[in-house]
Amino acid sequence: MGERILLVDDHEVILEGIRTLVERSGREWEICGIARNGQESVEMARVLKPDVMVLDISMPVMNGIEAAKAILQADKHAKILLFTMHDSERMVSEAKSVGARGYVVKSQAARSLIRAISDVLAGKTFFGGAGDNSDADDAPPSKSTAPSPRGSRFSS
Repeated sequence: MGERILLVDDHEVILEGIRTLVERSGREWEICGIARNGQESVEMARVLKPDVMVLDISMPVMNGIEAAKAILQADKHAKILLFTMHDSERMVSEAKSVGARGYVVKSQAARSLIRAISDVLAGKTFFGGAGDNSDADDAPPSKSTAPSPRGSRFSS
């Protein structure tokens, strides 16, 4: 099997969605474990030593930021990708400051999560949250040169 991924989220539907994305990616990745809170993720990271961890930020017992800190204190080479609903520059900055190698907003998961995991596994970083327009798909639509349907009455 290929690289091993530890998934950490307190919502079953999110875990199943990530599992589906990983399985359909065509990559030789293995989901080696699932944790449902930050404390479990710290323990599982120590025991399983995954190649990358996908951690939610908002979880019970211990949040993802605190878990990332604890995991990285035990293993400074751990590869952590924070996966969250929080699309804010402050959270991206906090993720970087604790040593996370990536940050993906859940609303962009279908488009960005597999690329983010791949980048982090390759030793790169991926911070695709909070207004990041680095992908071509995120570019604003070009202005249409077609005439207004009602003619010049609405033209400027």
